[in-house]
Amino acid sequence: NLHYKRRPWCYVRKNRKIVWEYCGIPRCGSESSPPSPETPPPPPAPTTPEPAAESTCGQRSRRKHLKIVGGTVATVETHPWIAAIFWRSKSKETVFRCGGSLISSCWVLSAAHCFPDGSHRKPRRFSVILGKNAMNETDRTAEQNFKVEEIILHEGFDNSDGDFNNDIALLRLRDRQGRCAKDSKFVKTVCLPPPQQRLQAGVTCDIAGYGKEKYGLWYKSNFLREAQVNLLADDVCRHEDYYGNMISDNMFCAGRPDWSRDACEGDSGGPLVCQVGSRLFLFGVVSWGEGCAQENRPGVYTRVTNYNRWIAEKTGLPSIAAGSMFPQK
Repeated sequence: NLHYKRRPWCYVRKNRKIVWEYCGIPRCGSESSPPSPETPPPPPAPTTPEPAAESTCGQRSRRKHLKIVGGTVATVETHPWIAAIFWRSKSKETVFRCGGSLISSCWVLSAAHCFPDGSHRKPRRFSVILGKNAMNETDRTAEQNFKVEEIILHEGFDNSDGDFNNDIALLRLRDRQGRCAKDSKFVKTVCLPPPQQRLQAGVTCDIAGYGKEKYGLWYKSNFLREAQVNLLADDVCRHEDYYGNMISDNMFCAGRPDWSRDACEGDSGGPLVCQVGSRLFLFGVVSWGEGCAQENRPGVYTRVTNYNRWIAEKTGLPSIAAGSMFPQK
């Protein structure tokens, strides 16, 4: 595999040109034949009309692998809302900055600390790629590339105590002829949960990103990676053996009982999604933590459900656009 591609590929001739593309080879083992489709129960009728683009929020195009630090390589179809945010330096070099989540056709949710030193005031230097599987290759059949029109940091973002309070930001993609991201099996929106909705401690959720595979490495992952983490009770995360009073009501913690999996540097701004019913909801934004997969040092995430009104005010989206489809007990 000289070119470090993710799956079998070949050269083909198209329009008198030689190009490469992935081969349509069945996957090995249990995935060699496509699984029988499951029909999810219809979600409750939304209280407000939703644009067609949001009607598919929180739905994966491919079943997640049963198998970031301690995580495994993922396909973008299992996390089709993942966004890769890039920065163009003064030397014209384009470097990966952070992850993000597509919450509507033209808006990406990320972390405020991804834009230090006033860099959010220079949105033209940023770009966003949706549908990206690997950093060292471009798949034009899957990826959608956008310039950034505007970056909005939360007004209360504060890192004076080193805890990244209100660590949340919005990026508005530059539209093309009145539209931005197009729904596909590689690119979809994630659902926003309703305001103040909280899940019980112990619930298993998914994180994904292009960050380092191990703390201390000088390089980030070439591939999108995923892992499962469990939500921790607030009083546990605020215990003096963990982070103490550094944890505010705008944050929550998640990790693994054996501390084997965690987000790491480069995963910042990316999604923590939890499944409720047949859909996945963006409950957290990767924010901070001490080290990666360290004992008693779980990952800390921005609590998205505290910011529904802020998101609605800044974007003009309905206050619980996707959240109105949250299954009712």
